[in-house]
Amino acid sequence: MRCREFFHPQWSRMLRPICLISTVIRLCTIPVDAQSWDSDVGVEHPDKQYVSLLKQVRQSSLRGDRLAQADQQQQIGLLLYHQGNYAAGIRYLLQAQSLLRQAAQTDRLAANLNELGTVYYYNRQVALARRQFNEALRIYRRTGSRQGLAQTYGNIGHLYEKEGDLPTALHYQRLALAQYRGVNRPAGLAAIYENLGSIYEDQARYDSARVYYKAALTVVPKAGRSSQIGLINNLGDIYRKTGQYEQAMTYYRRCVRQARQVADKYQLNGAYRDLGKTFQLLQQHDSAYHYFEASHDLTDAIYAAETNRQIALMQTLYDVERKNNQITELNARQQLNTLITGGTVAGLLLVGGLAVVIISRQRLKIRAEAARSQQSTQIYQTQRELMQAELTNKQLSEENLRYQLQLNGQQLTSHTLHLIQKNQVLDELRTDLTTLLNDDKRDQRRQLKQVVQKIGQSFSHDKNWADFRAIFDQVHPQFLADLTSQYPTLTSAERRLAALLRMNMTSGDTATLLGISADSLRVSRYRLRKKLGLAEGESLTMFMQRL
Repeated sequence: MRCREFFHPQWSRMLRPICLISTVIRLCTIPVDAQSWDSDVGVEHPDKQYVSLLKQVRQSSLRGDRLAQADQQQQIGLLLYHQGNYAAGIRYLLQAQSLLRQAAQTDRLAANLNELGTVYYYNRQVALARRQFNEALRIYRRTGSRQGLAQTYGNIGHLYEKEGDLPTALHYQRLALAQYRGVNRPAGLAAIYENLGSIYEDQARYDSARVYYKAALTVVPKAGRSSQIGLINNLGDIYRKTGQYEQAMTYYRRCVRQARQVADKYQLNGAYRDLGKTFQLLQQHDSAYHYFEASHDLTDAIYAAETNRQIALMQTLYDVERKNNQITELNARQQLNTLITGGTVAGLLLVGGLAVVIISRQRLKIRAEAARSQQSTQIYQTQRELMQAELTNKQLSEENLRYQLQLNGQQLTSHTLHLIQKNQVLDELRTDLTTLLNDDKRDQRRQLKQVVQKIGQSFSHDKNWADFRAIFDQVHPQFLADLTSQYPTLTSAERRLAALLRMNMTSGDTATLLGISADSLRVSRYRLRKKLGLAEGESLTMFMQRL
């Protein structure tokens, strides 16, 4: 499919490389109508043309010629649109539209609606674009303008084509074709032929596309125009897409010759690029590389030229805006000077008493302003002091919170070390008592066995665990609550093990705190992993750190 959306045919090839370089470059685009094939799209010096049109607008405004002013504002809008400044272009087109509505110029208004709809489309305001086209269609149906109907049908068809609704787009382009056949406008007829060929190309119906491209070529304006080169290039694309590479090369080379004759860098760039693609498909990579490089060189040249024109236009827009602001400011100063002069003359004519009253009122006003200024300064200073005090209180609060958290951490560490030391002592006692139990002194066995049982119960029911839990929750808030909420089947012993893992305790200290052996600890860790659903190889400690 050709790279064009309401584009003049001569730009369809040029857009492919350029639009990828920078969105800054906005190529000249014109709605497809009967005039677009007969005009030069490129503007060599848009900044100078913009200044010239502004002068004409001022002259027309001074003469009171609203129609001329509307036409000139519309030209400015299209100029800015062609240079990519869509917002400014829309503004001028709307100003022109307002004047045309006041003058009840229906045909001109419909033409403006078509232009404005195109700019809205490129500004990504599709709904507004459709509204303009529909209003233009209603006007042309009322006036019976076949040329206007054809142009509007073509624009609406483009809109549906770009939305992917190809059957509806085809319907509107056929309506446009029927209207153009009723008037003697070969250029418009050629444009619709090309649009139909583009739609068929989108549908991969290459034979039909080739028929319409050739039909457009037969009615296009005289040879040497870029529009004809674009059609030739389109035919080359059809042959390339259907695998007929030799025929495609013939058309591309023809494009190169004609583009060089008319010095059209855009069409020449597109032809070079398509030749490179064709040679690449033929596996002739050296030739493909040669033409791709030539295309890149032209792209750089086009980019530089377009950028310079863009910069010149933006500078002109800035200078004009600045000059208008200066003129407005100067007029305001002149008005102020006039008022001051008149006041001075009037003041000289007033009696001395009135002068005294005026001076007194002025002094009172100055004093009142000074008092208000002083009051505002005091209010500002008070607010500043309040904000500073609030900031200081916030900093002190944060320091207190950090200190409290540090203190809780120290208490948790101290409490944990106490538990470790206590349990170590109890473990040693249990070991010694177990040794005594293994002796042959039968008379002491029963009493020592009771002591061992009490020590063992001390490991699992020590009240210090409650204190440990309280301090742990302060240092690691919501950890145990979230763990219980996510895994409600965990036992109290497993939650204790999870808390110790959260503290990154060693396996030896963990076993001592829980009052179990290393083997029992491994079994407890295994059961905890299973309840948590951890995959093999995933670290239980790291899981607790992330929870």
